[in-house]
Order: sequence, then structure tokens, then C-alpha cells
Amino acid sequence: MTIQKILVVDDSKTELHHLSEILGKRGYAVRTAENADEALRRMGEETPDLVLMDVVMPGQNGFQLTRAITRDPRFSKVPVIMCTSKNQETDKVWGMRQGARDYIVKPVDGDELAAKIRAFD
Repeated sequence: MTIQKILVVDDSKTELHHLSEILGKRGYAVRTAENADEALRRMGEETPDLVLMDVVMPGQNGFQLTRAITRDPRFSKVPVIMCTSKNQETDKVWGMRQGARDYIVKPVDGDELAAKIRAFD
């Protein structure tokens, strides 16, 4: 599967802009969501090829949303990359246990992120 459409989920408008710019410059079509409800709504409208997921968000956090996405038959094949400032090994392990396929720590290096995304192509 070629990754073209990416949903970026983050409660920070600054981070959404930054990540959208990194991905847009590399030719990806980017949609954004600021919380779990908006992310699920966007996924229902158009299934992305990949989700870039923040962890710390109001309401449902990124771990919970990742678990919901990866257990939903409609979205279970959509890879999720956790994208968070939480850099402890336990956070990474927990994220992977929730169904994430990779993990990247903020501040994001554009080349590292692109390499992680290309790994799914």
C-alpha cells in the first residue's frame, strides 16, 4: 500500500501546522484533527493511509484512540505512528501495545518521519 493520505491528530495548532508543512513538502495529502472525536469523524469521511497520533490530548488520549482505531475492523489496517513528547521507553512499549506500528519523539525530524512513513510503502 502506498501512503498518500495522512491524518495528523494533535491538540496543538502549532504542532498540526508544523507536521502538515513537513508532510506537505514531501507530497503527502494531509488532514488534521485536534481531538479524538474529530479524528474519528475525519476517518469516517475518508479513511487515511496512515495516522500520526499525539498522546497527550484532552478527553480521549492518543493511546486510547490508537486502541479504538486499531480494533475497529474499518480501520485496523491503517498504520498508526505515535508522535509525542513522551520519550520514556515505557511510553513507547505502551503505545505499541495499543496497536501503534511505530513511535517518533517530538521535536520531529522531517527526514526521520519520512523514513518511518516510507517503511509502510
